[in-house]
Amino acid sequence: MARRGANVTIFEKREKLGGILRYGIPDFRLDKEILDTVIEKILDLGIESKTNCELGKNLSLEELQEKYDALFLGIGANIPWKMGIEGENLEGVYGANSLLEKGEHPNYFSKNVAVIGGGNVAIDAARTIKRLGAKSVTIIYRRSEKEMPAEAKEIEDAKKEGIKFLFQNNILKIIGSKKVEKIECIKTELIKREGESREVPINIENSNYQIDMDYVVMAIGSMPDKEIVNSFGLKQNKYGYIVVNERFETSAKNIYAGGDLVGFKSTVAWASFSGRVAQEAIAEGFKSYSFNN
Repeated sequence: MARRGANVTIFEKREKLGGILRYGIPDFRLDKEILDTVIEKILDLGIESKTNCELGKNLSLEELQEKYDALFLGIGANIPWKMGIEGENLEGVYGANSLLEKGEHPNYFSKNVAVIGGGNVAIDAARTIKRLGAKSVTIIYRRSEKEMPAEAKEIEDAKKEGIKFLFQNNILKIIGSKKVEKIECIKTELIKREGESREVPINIENSNYQIDMDYVVMAIGSMPDKEIVNSFGLKQNKYGYIVVNERFETSAKNIYAGGDLVGFKSTVAWASFSGRVAQEAIAEGFKSYSFNN
């Protein structure tokens, strides 16, 4: 939009720009010097940035609508999903997204840690925790390795770093009096159901077993912050994501949204794509308007 002559302002809730690239992806996966260079090139287009500004906290959608002709919401969805299993509220159970974003880790030294999930967030969390001194880190995934959504290279790098994998296993409950002491798992088999394109994991009866564990990290997905999203007054789907059309337009005029906030494929590349499509739609909507005026 800046290249088209628009006056663009980026609002960021943290002290530095970068979002999940800075605060969610570990340094060993993304060199922050590279990120800083890219951000500098973007700002050099004449873009204004305002940090420590968070929607729903010290910034409102109404306030922005009064000041700007169009808005693009890209605040992500970083509230970890829960499995709804017994013991999930015990001390020592964490959400992977929160750990990676905030960097507020417990002391893992000489501890056993289980990471539940099969995506890149699970791999990032496991590798980070291993680097922070954990005795063992085990990724538990209910499907097979070939079906893991994480990138193959990331899986191989994790194996080289000593991360253990339990494929076709599911966690049933977390055991402990006040904090995590054990987890109970069950083996799974994959079956093909009629009308399903992907094999479905089914628990194998009487294959339960327990493992001693000190921490459990959930990496099974994330959702938007309900309180903040509800304050927008925009149409949502049943999962709490903002509803958009193919041009990433929301239910409100001149408000667009993309990335994880709309539940769109959950990768940086696809989030960037949604921004590209949205700016085309914004420009088309104002094609009779000169942004330089």
